[in-house]
Amino acid sequence: MSNEIYRLHPVSAIISSVKALKSMILPVAIIIISNGFNFSFNFRSEYFFETVLLFGVWGVAAVLALVGGIVKWRTFVYWFEDGELRVKYGLFVKKKRYIPFERIQSLNYHEGIFHRIFGLVKVQVETAGNKGGKPEAELTAIRKNAADVIEQEMRRAKTQVAKHLDEEQSPEQQVGEITAPAIYHMSMRDLLVLATTSGGIGVVLSGLAAIVSQFSDIIPYDEVFHELADFAKVGAFLVAVMVMFVLIVAWLVSVVITLVNYYDYTVRIEDEKLMITKGLLEKKRITLPLNRIQAIRIVENPLRQVFGFATVVVESAGGNGENGRDKKIALFPLIKKQDCLQTLVQLFPEMNWQPEFTRAPKRARPFFYRIDFFWLVPIIGACSYYFYPYGLLSLLLIPLSILLGVWQHRTAGYMIDGKQLAMQYRIFSRITLFMEKKRIQSMESSQTYFQKRKQVMSIKATVMSGMSGMTGNVPSLEQRDAETILSWYEH
Repeated sequence: MSNEIYRLHPVSAIISSVKALKSMILPVAIIIISNGFNFSFNFRSEYFFETVLLFGVWGVAAVLALVGGIVKWRTFVYWFEDGELRVKYGLFVKKKRYIPFERIQSLNYHEGIFHRIFGLVKVQVETAGNKGGKPEAELTAIRKNAADVIEQEMRRAKTQVAKHLDEEQSPEQQVGEITAPAIYHMSMRDLLVLATTSGGIGVVLSGLAAIVSQFSDIIPYDEVFHELADFAKVGAFLVAVMVMFVLIVAWLVSVVITLVNYYDYTVRIEDEKLMITKGLLEKKRITLPLNRIQAIRIVENPLRQVFGFATVVVESAGGNGENGRDKKIALFPLIKKQDCLQTLVQLFPEMNWQPEFTRAPKRARPFFYRIDFFWLVPIIGACSYYFYPYGLLSLLLIPLSILLGVWQHRTAGYMIDGKQLAMQYRIFSRITLFMEKKRIQSMESSQTYFQKRKQVMSIKATVMSGMSGMTGNVPSLEQRDAETILSWYEH
């Protein structure tokens, strides 16, 4: 092992400072807008004190962020010793962290805009004991060849511990062979299909609503609402056109976001690990050990199901996922259903990927739409009364909810094959969940009074996913089928 001391790249000081400043932009913008842009540097103005206070505080915070970034860069060092990655940082309080290479589960790479300009990479070191969804160690900005050195040292240490090192091949030669063939690469056509059929429009609209809600003090929502209500009485068509325009713009924004996030999406398998690379502006490499995968979900939304496409999501225990909390990773964001099954057979040959499901009984069908019908009645009544005659169109929700319930009933089912449980259900998208018995954390059954009369029962199975759990739910199965699942799970 080399005892050479390594440091972060100087750009890490700028990246750390920008990251701190970025979190301050929205609060400052809200304060400026809520004050009606009434700021002045004229000391005679009534807004002079507020202006100096705001920009003074922000300026001091900016200086502190810059100083903090420089301090982190100057004090952060790492080196390799005794089969460990050792990290030391801190100015007044020195902190050291020793991470044995054999306990490192994955090295995740991120390349932001600053990283790509200077040929750098951010490295996140994950172990099985990550706490709070945070990596065990994070190297903010280092050269790519320095990141390769960390990976080589990790491979060398693990090889020596496992005693599988080929005596005729030097460690340097063995660790150099790190390129594995791709088992999945998303073409531009598939990327466009993914972007245009994704549900990102809901995220965009919710984000827009959150931003607008911050300006409630300066926007007279009551007056705007009354004006729109009066306008809607004489210009319903124009209102519909405006709503459609907003939805189209939100959809286009969601398409662009998806294209940027999933550009050049590639999956490779190497040393019992899945390596996922993606991103246009910010390039990421996520490493996922196969032995940490707890369950696999095949998700088919109605539009993609018609054309035979699906999304494959893996649930993994521990670590910090794409959202920083849970480990839910889209292994194949968009793939043909048949190709998906063939690839999964190669990755997990011990699993049965062609399940024959036992479906929910016919007498359970009303349970899938009865509750929806009850809560729709007051909504339909209110719409019909206040928006007559257009509100009568809300009556269409009744047959639609019944059809959706029938669709959900036809989807609900399960299969037990040895030590494997498969569950299938839907809200709107059809979800097929595959898991092994040893990965299931808990099994739960529930039965209401009305279900008991019909001798049906609902089943939930939970597996670990990130710092929490992921639950599959098949409602209103035959009671003896539900009891069979519970008996199967008993140790």
